[in-house]
Amino acid sequence: MNLTQATVGEEYIIKEVITDDEEMKAFLFSLGCYSGEPITVVSAKRSGYVVSIKDARYNIDRELASAISI
Repeated sequence: MNLTQATVGEEYIIKEVITDDEEMKAFLFSLGCYSGEPITVVSAKRSGYVVSIKDARYNIDRELASAISI
């Protein structure tokens, strides 16, 4: 399952980032989004998601969220 299917407010563990786009993978890694790291969807909006990773909040779009396997 990917992050677009997550329940708001529930903590998940990232399994992997699934994308062929190395730039997207590097960007997510720079946010602290990598295998074994906890992630929480704080809110889901039409344009994207607000996620919490390592006590920081980020706004990511649906394309980024769909690349994050939980």
